[in-house]
Amino acid sequence: MSTTDNDLKPEELGQAAAPAIADALTRDFPGAAQVLAEAGLLGVCAHEKAGGLGLDMAFALPIVAEAGKMRLHWPLLETIAIAKALGASPLAADVVSGARVATWALQGSLVEGFAGHARHAQEADWILLADGQGGAALLDRRAVRIEEDKALDPDYPQAWLTPPAAPTQDQVLARLDTATYAALRRDAQILVAGYVNGAAEGALQATADYLSTRVQFGRPLSAKQAVRHLLARMRLLQEASRAGIERVLEVDEYGAARASAPILVNSLAHAAFVLEKAIHLHGGMGFSWEVPLHYALREIRKFDAAFDAGALAKSVGQDFIQSV
Repeated sequence: MSTTDNDLKPEELGQAAAPAIADALTRDFPGAAQVLAEAGLLGVCAHEKAGGLGLDMAFALPIVAEAGKMRLHWPLLETIAIAKALGASPLAADVVSGARVATWALQGSLVEGFAGHARHAQEADWILLADGQGGAALLDRRAVRIEEDKALDPDYPQAWLTPPAAPTQDQVLARLDTATYAALRRDAQILVAGYVNGAAEGALQATADYLSTRVQFGRPLSAKQAVRHLLARMRLLQEASRAGIERVLEVDEYGAARASAPILVNSLAHAAFVLEKAIHLHGGMGFSWEVPLHYALREIRKFDAAFDAGALAKSVGQDFIQSV
């Protein structure tokens, strides 16, 4: 499908995705998969022969941003990236249709004998792990021993995985070569940046609405200059991340793809700031179940840990210094 033939804009796809994501929030894990699949969200970037739409990553970003904004607890961005990486295979068709749900372990590898930071691994059907040699392997979840880690999020825990020492042919459903896995990692970094930026947007909107209706001493809190300054800074960081995410999709002045790590580092830092200040401006109520901003902050912190954002920022800085 081409944007020229259909005159489809990415933001329109994001708007159309909102009702399906809202519906998925009310379903159990398999039910959410079916709702998202029926809306065409899982295969937005997947090969058309696998039942996907064959669109580029720009069309997936508004979808995952909406998921972040609405705090969807389901591996949507992982599923989108893996469905694309699987090409026209029957496995991709299973993911696109919602018959199987795939997630990805962001740390570790088969060679190391462990993997971690796989969101919703306990409920997914397939788990993608790096093979330690530049590629990756898609494993049946039943072949992997899973241990929950509730340190960062007791409600939606991360998972540490112990894969088989020598996976059999039945346990390894597919293998990704070095080039395909590198492309998937880049796609995933961009999608994570879009997801956390969407979470920041949702928190910012909720905070602005709350402050405009919360009255103290005869005036809404949003009328106070200190509050307005803080809201302006939150908006500035959120918009800076959004602009960077849009820019990374374009080639540079030499026609080469732009590095995705810098925008991931910035988006994680900016989103964490926005969420923390949103909770502060809610008077701490962002930690309550009535104003569940803490769920979005937890997701951001989990991605921060999964990508080792501190070390990644140092690496980005070193790469920049060496390039000039």
